[in-house]
Amino acid sequence: MKKHSPGFWIGFGLLLAVMLAVLELNKNTLFGFALLAVAAFLFVYLHGRVRHGALRFLCWIGWIALFAAILFTTWPPTKRVPAVEGKNGGPSGIVMTDKGKVQGVKTADGAVEIFTGIPYAAPPVGELRWCVPQSAKSWSGTLVCDHFAPMSMQPTNLPIYDSLAQIIGYHDYRISLTDNSVAPVSEDALYLNVFKPAGEQSALPVFVYIHGGSLQTGQPWYGDYRGESMAREGVVYVNFAYRLGVFGYYADEELMAESPFGTTGNYGLLDQIAALEWVRDNIAAFGGDPNNVTLAGESAGAAGVSALCTSPLAEGLFERVILESSTVASVEPPHSFRLLDEALESGRALRERHGVSNLAELRALSAEELVGEAATQHHMTVDGYALTETPYESYRRGVHNEQAILHGYNSRESGPFILFSQADMKNYEDKVRAYFKEYADEILALYPAGTDEEARANWAEIYGAIFFDYSHYCLNRLATANGIPVWEYYFSRDNGRLGPWHSGEEVYFYGNIPADSRLYDARDRELSAQMFAAFCRFTAAGDPNGEGAVAWERNDSSGRVMEFGDETRMIDEREHALFAIFDRMQGWED
Repeated sequence: MKKHSPGFWIGFGLLLAVMLAVLELNKNTLFGFALLAVAAFLFVYLHGRVRHGALRFLCWIGWIALFAAILFTTWPPTKRVPAVEGKNGGPSGIVMTDKGKVQGVKTADGAVEIFTGIPYAAPPVGELRWCVPQSAKSWSGTLVCDHFAPMSMQPTNLPIYDSLAQIIGYHDYRISLTDNSVAPVSEDALYLNVFKPAGEQSALPVFVYIHGGSLQTGQPWYGDYRGESMAREGVVYVNFAYRLGVFGYYADEELMAESPFGTTGNYGLLDQIAALEWVRDNIAAFGGDPNNVTLAGESAGAAGVSALCTSPLAEGLFERVILESSTVASVEPPHSFRLLDEALESGRALRERHGVSNLAELRALSAEELVGEAATQHHMTVDGYALTETPYESYRRGVHNEQAILHGYNSRESGPFILFSQADMKNYEDKVRAYFKEYADEILALYPAGTDEEARANWAEIYGAIFFDYSHYCLNRLATANGIPVWEYYFSRDNGRLGPWHSGEEVYFYGNIPADSRLYDARDRELSAQMFAAFCRFTAAGDPNGEGAVAWERNDSSGRVMEFGDETRMIDEREHALFAIFDRMQGWED
């Protein structure tokens, strides 16, 4: 056998490293790594046995082809996510719900009991697709609730894409031998999860969280907002999946006629109400107080919370709310919301795209055929049932369900949304004029740009204000006009991960910065302790202030916010001049 040259070993090593990286990033099974090792050995052996250059080239091609076969034959299997990763503390106590007994699992230290995959409504499949959520069926025996149910049906990416997003977007990827699988997605996803302090408890404050994801994506087990930390502080934490995209927000005249309530377009919102009704009826069995519920959400989840604040169906289901990085309280909400005529027109266009003429034919399509419509069907609708009018109109009439509000936004909300469409001196003015039209000159005078850096920074702030910041200003004014106590924050802390980009505050507020993460320093951990404590105090008693904490003034003037950043301090709202222009654009009435 011919001795291999140094050039061969360099090429071999580089290609092998790429292959190993692809298998790891794509979450292929460990068997795939074993097969690759065998294939690499065979390649080296055969390459050394042949002398003709063409045959050696074929050896390289053969190895690459064999790797492709390994990649697809050892694709990561679909597995439900366990309630506790790694070693757990054994089974929890048994809890009796209104549908039957459930048993969860304890964290490794035994301090928290987690119950995952509890059905709160019937599976919305078949004839129940696009129906108001129906009651879950009772079960006999004890339902073991130690794995999360599938995430709601949604578009999914290749595992390698998600891994690269974790590296590029979050700078937070860890090589592991225990994550060689992908989580399932399903229309059958109306399940919730409860995190509680271990043992017998009673009358504890309850925190219900609605995940974000543009009403198109998302799942309840993400580490930044999991509930173990809150449970350790004496809070019963609940989160859940709800219908997304076309399955949650499709609107259709036939569906309106079919519904006994004349509703369409709000199935995901109705799921959220059904989950809150489950909490009302069952949370006492887990040690929670059904009369002390805080409802919270981030991004599209906060948009849902904002809508529920004025939904007649949600009256009495919660006492206070937390809204992170979104509301639908402006005159014209910038996302996640539309009027019924627009929703119905969008539904008609969908039927035409899929070549169906009636509801029966549409229900006969598989979930996989419809899931790609998420980007066209992800808006709550003023349907006359769940939402009788816009939240702005309800607040103006003094109609609301919450008794206290904590809300806010981040300094660089726009980061992930304009990552590939940033402004420079060539396009900055065009971007401003395209959106603001007759108000563009005022915007350009307020945010002049003389360099690419200034143009980029200005557009990032303006974009964030359009889609996130301004709606919080609207909510704050509506709340104070109704006598609702309200506290507002502004998160500006940079770190090695997301920093103050959209959703970057969550890991702080929920007390979930990993103990071994080097992406955060001592100030980050101190800040997280302050933010987490404020959340817990607000959840328990409706006021984020407490002994030893920096005083958080109520935002009665809609001008003073708490900055959580390099310092924790009260500051003046920074964008009032910009918001005044938005007011005139939308026709805000004081």
